[in-house]
Amino acid sequence: MNRDLKLIKKDRLRYTKNKLSSTLAILAIVFDCLYFVSIYSSDVGNYFYNYIIGASVVYNLLFLLCTFLSSEGVKSYKLNYATLLIGVGVMQIVRIFYIPLKAHSELVKVGTENIPAMANGQFTYVVICLCLSAAACIASGAIGIYKSVTLKRYQESLKA
Repeated sequence: MNRDLKLIKKDRLRYTKNKLSSTLAILAIVFDCLYFVSIYSSDVGNYFYNYIIGASVVYNLLFLLCTFLSSEGVKSYKLNYATLLIGVGVMQIVRIFYIPLKAHSELVKVGTENIPAMANGQFTYVVICLCLSAAACIASGAIGIYKSVTLKRYQESLKA
């Protein structure tokens, strides 16, 4: 009986969408939006007014585009989109070490005081947002790969 249930689960993949991977990719977008709203709304002297923020805006647009496109791709069990999501998830982790970490360790003169460009609370918040976004992307990609490979092998076994 257990063998029959496994066979039914594999057969169902042919007729259902991969909603879990798709939903996790959308969740990654939500966490990224929370991250960039926090970063872009910061107004600490002139620290955030430079080309780095411009590059970050462009990267965020590419992230949103790639992740949304991938969410639709993994929904249909496309393996390439699942691997793209893992790569995007890794890049979210790499992002922690650029703007948030540098802003947290840099002092900015505001009036007569030197204050960090990013306070401890905001730093913790944006790091958590990026980590959750990365985790959602990587989980979405891993589940997508597993289900795509499972479906492909099952379909090949039906032909044989």
